Amino acid sequence: DVQLQASGGGLVQAGGSLRLSCAASGFTFDNYAIGWFRQAPGKAHEGISFIRSSDGNTYYADSVPGRFPISINNAKDTVYLQMNSLKPEDTAVYLCAARFLGAYKYDGSWYLGEYEYWGQGTLVTVSS
Repeated sequence: DVQLQASGGGLVQAGGSLRLSCAASGFTFDNYAIGWFRQAPGKAHEGISFIRSSDGNTYYADSVPGRFPISINNAKDTVYLQMNSLKPEDTAVYLCAARFLGAYKYDGSWYLGEYEYWGQGTLVTVSS
């Protein structure tokens, strides 16, 4: 059974930090692009940070410049999102998604529909 499990969300004050984890089960991250999307209440999904498992190349949305670095532990098939300098407008459900690349030349993909797998998400609430 293929699953992506996001964890690490919670309540944090503005200016604080959280680290989210995304663990794969039922498959490995070999030759995958894995990333994080968020969905604030009443808004569409927004792609924010992505990583290519083969070489660690990263891709970031302009909305989170330098604040949300993404990393991967290939041995554990786990991707992390370090969230720094959090703002109330970062409040959202954060979910991770993965797509197999094969020979596809991935250069970042910001639409959830282009990913094969995604999980339930974890809620991040930032208080002012």
